[in-house]
Amino acid sequence: MKFSVARSIVQAKVARNLQVLDWLAQRYDIEKPIRLTKHEAFHLGKARSVVNLRTVEGRVALRYWQAYASVIPECFDFHGRMTSHRNNASDPVNLALNYAYGVLEGECRAAINTIGLEPSVGFLHEPSSYQTKQSLVYDLQEPYRWLVDHVVLRMVLSRAFSWDDFYFTGDDYRLRIKPPLLDRYADLLREQFNFGVMYRGKRLPWDTLILRKCQELARYLLGETARFDLRSPKPVLERSDTRVLREKILRLSSSDAQTLRLGKSTVHYLKRRAREKKLFRVYAPVLARLRE
Repeated sequence: MKFSVARSIVQAKVARNLQVLDWLAQRYDIEKPIRLTKHEAFHLGKARSVVNLRTVEGRVALRYWQAYASVIPECFDFHGRMTSHRNNASDPVNLALNYAYGVLEGECRAAINTIGLEPSVGFLHEPSSYQTKQSLVYDLQEPYRWLVDHVVLRMVLSRAFSWDDFYFTGDDYRLRIKPPLLDRYADLLREQFNFGVMYRGKRLPWDTLILRKCQELARYLLGETARFDLRSPKPVLERSDTRVLREKILRLSSSDAQTLRLGKSTVHYLKRRAREKKLFRVYAPVLARLRE
């Protein structure tokens, strides 16, 4: 049973990692990193123990973060994932990730306590001296870390913050987020966790879904259900600034714009944003016309 639950955790995490990379690939040329990540993920089917699962998860994570780092602007000095304490990050991206993972940890801990599961009994993680003893909390976070990864990518690629939004403390010289950005970031995280996903005929916020999955885990452990699956529901990650769409916008002629019923100011805005590297959003009515 331990292996079955651990496998479900890793399968779900890997599936979401690949989905985030596919979302990035709509805009950036990361075909090789994705291929390498999928190659490592292929070994998941051969795992026969929890140790094997952790090995595969680690190798997939290495390739995933290499792909992730490849699209981050060099000015942020992000060279890969730092797994130290949330207050020990030395670059803005790792600090933003650490902060939001802390929020996710709180959501998972609350769900576990609500259902009445024992937080110290994990399936994938083992208690350690340098982390909390609540291994199940760390287990439950894994399939939902993509929520944080996605928010941070959106912020970075839309240039929603810069080094000016951070500061080093005077006593221990640790990097911190300035209050104005922290407020905006908290709003984005709240929006992400509250965003609905269809599951068994109902639209549930992701934080509610985490609670639902805890309930399903409890029923599985009690023998009330035959299987436990964390891969569903599959999130929908859409973007309106794909490479194909950017190219189409840049090719728009005046006659094309008239045919699509797009005003001059709208076309000017779209072309200006399409030339930039930043992530941008196209409003649904305009997007529908561009896809005609």
